[in-house]
Amino acid sequence: MSFARVNLYIRHKFHFWLWMVSILVGALPAFHGVARADGPDDNHPEKVRRIPKMGVEIPSEIAAELQQSLDTLRSKIDSLQISDVPDARKYVPDVTIFHRAVHDALTYQEFFHKREFEVAKRLLRQGHERADQLQKGEVPWAQQTGLVVRGFVSQIDGSVQPYGLVIPESYLFDSSRPIAADLWFHGRGETLSEVNFLNQRQANAGVFKPESAIMVHPYGRYSNANKFAGEVDALEALAAAQQEYAIDADRINVRGFSMGGASTWQLAVHYPDRWAAANPGAGFSETPDFLQTFQQETLTPFWWEKKLWRWYDATDWAGNLRHCPTVAYSGELDRQKQAADIMALALRRHDLGLVHLIGPKTQHRYEPEVARDVESRVRELSRAGRERVPRQVEFTTYTLRYPSMGWVTIDGLDEHWEPGIFNAQLLQDSIEIVPQGITGFTLDFKPGEFPFRVLPTIKIISNQNDAESIQTFDSSDFQGAPLMTDRSWSVSFERVAERWQQVSNRSKNAPQLKKRPGLQGPIDDALMGSFLFVRPTGTSEYMSVAGWAESEMNRAVEHWRRHFRGHARIKDDVDVTDEDVAIHHLILWGTPDSNRVWQSIANRLPIQLSEGQWKVGGRSFTAKSHVPVMIYPNPLNAQRYVVTNSSFTFRDYAYLNNARQVPMLPDWAMVDLSVPPGNVWPGRIVVADFFDESWEVKLPIRAPDKVKPPAPIVFVNSDGEGP
Repeated sequence: MSFARVNLYIRHKFHFWLWMVSILVGALPAFHGVARADGPDDNHPEKVRRIPKMGVEIPSEIAAELQQSLDTLRSKIDSLQISDVPDARKYVPDVTIFHRAVHDALTYQEFFHKREFEVAKRLLRQGHERADQLQKGEVPWAQQTGLVVRGFVSQIDGSVQPYGLVIPESYLFDSSRPIAADLWFHGRGETLSEVNFLNQRQANAGVFKPESAIMVHPYGRYSNANKFAGEVDALEALAAAQQEYAIDADRINVRGFSMGGASTWQLAVHYPDRWAAANPGAGFSETPDFLQTFQQETLTPFWWEKKLWRWYDATDWAGNLRHCPTVAYSGELDRQKQAADIMALALRRHDLGLVHLIGPKTQHRYEPEVARDVESRVRELSRAGRERVPRQVEFTTYTLRYPSMGWVTIDGLDEHWEPGIFNAQLLQDSIEIVPQGITGFTLDFKPGEFPFRVLPTIKIISNQNDAESIQTFDSSDFQGAPLMTDRSWSVSFERVAERWQQVSNRSKNAPQLKKRPGLQGPIDDALMGSFLFVRPTGTSEYMSVAGWAESEMNRAVEHWRRHFRGHARIKDDVDVTDEDVAIHHLILWGTPDSNRVWQSIANRLPIQLSEGQWKVGGRSFTAKSHVPVMIYPNPLNAQRYVVTNSSFTFRDYAYLNNARQVPMLPDWAMVDLSVPPGNVWPGRIVVADFFDESWEVKLPIRAPDKVKPPAPIVFVNSDGEGP
């Protein structure tokens, strides 16, 4: 080992023990709202502490006072919903956030300190004030500068979700001058209930208070590092703010610290064309090495788990930051500096260097002088704005949930969770494209954005059997894809028998059962769109399965509210309508003989029940003690999913550390109920796999073998040796 690496190893160990000592003496600032640090005590799946913890007991007189105020406010909200006051219903979510925050804290015992009782009373007074103003047709908070809280109705479950804003004093409400915006992600807070979020967002502007940008603070559905529903929440909060304020779409930045830094990494690499700049601070950027470094946890994942880490491991997507200017920050003594260090290593593989500003002798916080430097750089990048029509596109995706970069959309992959790479450049009179691991793509230039005066030649360069193949398309080949007078143009291609061909509008719109953007799995993806739990009303002959399914559904309802802060829609199978099928992903509980909706599509699903056996891929499992969980295009509406017997697939153990909150199951699995549900799995996973790109079972079915834990990463500074 070289002197440089020995020196770095010693420094790393020194900083680790310095951090541990600071924990013991109380010197290290905790995460927002967390009274304890993560560590080996949280590495025991069999003894998991509850998150969020149960709150304090509520005195009966306070509970009665709050309930009376809630009832009155509920009546006002109901009146506003049917009011003929102009725009009343539009602004009802801005009132409902106060009712829902206090209602849930009271109902589910989520007041975590006695002082929160007075906070709740104040929030209810604010809700009453807004309701009374709105009944008069007045919306003063919509013209308010400074700290403002507002709400929107989530498309996922219809719940009203809060978000915070910091509106500069200089903002012009006449929309004459669009303004930049920073989407700021908060840190981990195990007691960050809606009550505490609304209180914080009206009391503390945060580290950065730019005069030239609106700060948008999504709640992110609590403490999930803006993954899954938290990711959708952030984008919906931003969209809600864009509807109400003149935000310049070309000057939006993503930023955050601690858990919010992790959020920033993943939104930056998944949506690199949306942001003018990214500013991640601390946090984590991937799962396995962070948990080894920060949690001292050695992972032994199933093979599909390791593949699914690629969803939120920003290191695998690092090259996409070529399109998203990024300024990272870490404290020199902060163990979460690991996030930026490992991203720097990943970026080197793409010939990119990471701008990483470091607060000297600083632990888990922003050092003031460096914070000023960070802010100056972000504002400069924001002024420049994002590049709408990049001359060169270098984009990698592992899933069609994230298919787009600039003027390119990936329509098909060779195999999900393996890299799909799209490189292209706009030349003087041609477009040169090099796709890898991709079976289809669309070039889509929005009005005013097409950079050519006439249709260019398109060259698609492929590598077949270690030999380069070039296909050329010119204007005579683009049937049905003319250049439009508003300077827009769109054309699609697909690969058939190793040759590329243009996709006609007719064939593009033809119903085909294949994985495509918005319909690609895995199971957790269904909980990122509008979903409906379908409860069985029939009696199953498989009593142990029926009991398990009822327990798991009840658990799913509770944990959706507890962890993703919503209220799941639920209907009996006999009450499901055509409209439900049209707009929701259907989560079916029970078995085909107990759930009428499941029964109606049972023979069109890839896992079928026959003669007391579940049949899949030539294998059979007794239905007395096994149950399938899966996601599949709904045979009643191929634009939506059907899921059997599963909510989001990570469980209580993952709540203890946000890096653990990753999908635990792929597209389908068979669960052995002889092993009871626990804090990690819903039973024993007998077998699990992804469907192929045509939604068919892959053969032969792969055994659920474990993989070796990944080797630890050795970090070096920029002028040292590599690992």
